[in-house]
Amino acid sequence: MSYSGFRVMADSTPTLKKRLSGRSLYLVGMMGSGKTSTGRPLAERLGYGFVDADAVIEQAAGCSIPEIFERDGDAGFRSLESQVLSAISQRHSLVVATGGGVVTQPENWGLLHSGIVIWLDVVPDQLLQRLNADSTVRPLLQTTDPEASLNALLNERRPLYSEADLTVVINDETPEAVADGILQLLPSLLQDPTQRRTD
Repeated sequence: MSYSGFRVMADSTPTLKKRLSGRSLYLVGMMGSGKTSTGRPLAERLGYGFVDADAVIEQAAGCSIPEIFERDGDAGFRSLESQVLSAISQRHSLVVATGGGVVTQPENWGLLHSGIVIWLDVVPDQLLQRLNADSTVRPLLQTTDPEASLNALLNERRPLYSEADLTVVINDETPEAVADGILQLLPSLLQDPTQRRTD
């Protein structure tokens, strides 16, 4: 299920929370897609807890993500990421902002689908603009041509992101507007049994 553009909410948040029955929401998408900035207001509106998976990884490792990549490489980081995701998935009633590459590890999908997976699909031009304005160090973009690296990553990951239960296409909406858009879409997703994951 995918959607772009937002409208008036059709379901009250307390009713929606009850229908979710504690299922966590996992936000996936490219770096810079706004998973953390959207996740916080989304969790607040639902009365859910919020978890930034990258922050938990840094806490577990005792160092920053760029330092983890430098010390342990991509494989080491992905292993730790999967361990953290496994621990997070044991909890309920959370909005989880995942790392951009969490979808690249097949074993993570079983954990993600313990809840509802939501892809924040930011249009490429907007994504590049966001990343250029962000001072965060992105290890996978530390190349001679960051734009080409970003496009390559996006092309590689897009088929994986599309496995999400819900896709929200984002242009220049605020995180709060995106959060409200997700709340609008969730009732329809919960009503449609063909959208429910069993794996």
